[in-house]
Amino acid sequence: MEITEYKTVKTSTSRELKIQKSLFIGHVQQTPTVEAAQAFIAQIRAEHIQATHNCYAYVIGWGNRQLVHFHDHGEPSGTAGKPILGAIQRLELTHTTVVVTRYFGGRKLGVRGLIEAYGSTATLALESAGIQVVPITKKYNLTVEYPNFGTVQHLINEAGAIIENENYGKLVSLTVAIPIVNADQIIHQLTERFLIQKIEEAP
Repeated sequence: MEITEYKTVKTSTSRELKIQKSLFIGHVQQTPTVEAAQAFIAQIRAEHIQATHNCYAYVIGWGNRQLVHFHDHGEPSGTAGKPILGAIQRLELTHTTVVVTRYFGGRKLGVRGLIEAYGSTATLALESAGIQVVPITKKYNLTVEYPNFGTVQHLINEAGAIIENENYGKLVSLTVAIPIVNADQIIHQLTERFLIQKIEEAP
């Protein structure tokens, strides 16, 4: 079955938890690419360079192409990155990165305590960021004559499409992101009614 939408966080946020004198700070950001995830992780580590640990996990993409990565950043193996990842996966999120910063308070938590602390902090931050459902889209480059532009604009707006770029010359050139659940139907309507002069799928 084709995946037509995904869940991700609404906003970037940070939330704190004090556990056994250690301060845990969960940072969340929507990251549509691995590069964006790595940049966010680097940013948090730079901002909290004095912290004892900056552990993280991210999930990018969906289906067979989904990319998942986590890191314990000096904590015992499996006690930090994995529970952070678990918090993301329990909410079925993607395009999402969570970094949990720890300032050690002098009291060791043990393996179970660390797992609970990192998992709880990640969950708190994710819930604070909120969740949104986003349609998966296909991009098309359209060339439209001016008399047809209003009709084309109406059809793609009704389909929930987003015009990402537009250029007005002798003809109107548009780059449009159309939800895949509607894409074939809308493109069929546009071509069948001769409303567009040229169409090609954008990379």
